[in-house]
Amino acid sequence: MNIDEACIGCIINQSAKVASAIGADEVLTQKLISSVTQSSKNFSFSHTPPEVATDVYELMAQIANKADLYDEVKIHSTQKALSFVPFLEETIANSQDKLLSATKVAIAGNVIDLAAEVEFDLADEVEKIFETDFGHDDFLKLKKLLEGAKTLLVIGDNAGEHIFDYLFIQTLQILYPQLHISYMVRGNPIINDVTMKEAKEAGFDTLCNLVDSGVNTPGFVYERANKESQQLFDEADVVITKGMGNYECLSPSPRINLCYLLKVKCGVVASSLEKSIGDIICKVV
Repeated sequence: MNIDEACIGCIINQSAKVASAIGADEVLTQKLISSVTQSSKNFSFSHTPPEVATDVYELMAQIANKADLYDEVKIHSTQKALSFVPFLEETIANSQDKLLSATKVAIAGNVIDLAAEVEFDLADEVEKIFETDFGHDDFLKLKKLLEGAKTLLVIGDNAGEHIFDYLFIQTLQILYPQLHISYMVRGNPIINDVTMKEAKEAGFDTLCNLVDSGVNTPGFVYERANKESQQLFDEADVVITKGMGNYECLSPSPRINLCYLLKVKCGVVASSLEKSIGDIICKVV
């Protein structure tokens, strides 16, 4: 899906979030905001929101002289996510439908999104997620796909959220021991997205097949991915994408047996899905 007029203001507002995150003084803050505002005049409406955001974040990184603008925030998000692990592990273990519980855990982590129009509280999301119905409910379709699959690709989204993905993949390995699972991360720091650094620190390299997509975008852009990732995306029996950035880059879907797992956090994505902000989505195409 390509950017909408509403995306422009959202992307400009992210410059103020970045300034706050890096503790910028007034001069640097104004420089970041004015530079992004100026660049917004040249946004291409033939690009997806993550592609546009990439150019903006690379500009801000250059201005701030900081390669990973959200490095400290990502550490904090991961630590916060880890604090919920004992409760979530126990809940999944005691669940009558472990796949459903683990899927909702994966979606709960998607509230950790520093580029969203609307922000949600992680603790509140964890507390209510198991009683929340899907706004788009293709869970049984996903379950059927997994039962017949030999290979699964999960495309990650944000740091902190990846801790919830770890629990999801752990559960899948127990339920479907025949399933070979790959977890794909971003090629370099962009917004608060998960990279090889955070994934290895969490142990994904020993949990499953960990893959660097090579993309520099906050969402999987096939044309920017390395050949290994393109082949994996093409050949996996099932692909699960996490979050809005991946949805924006892969909608409409370029393949079958692809499942979007996300929480709707902006009006543009809500309109695309014909759902409401705050809905949780399990959509299979």
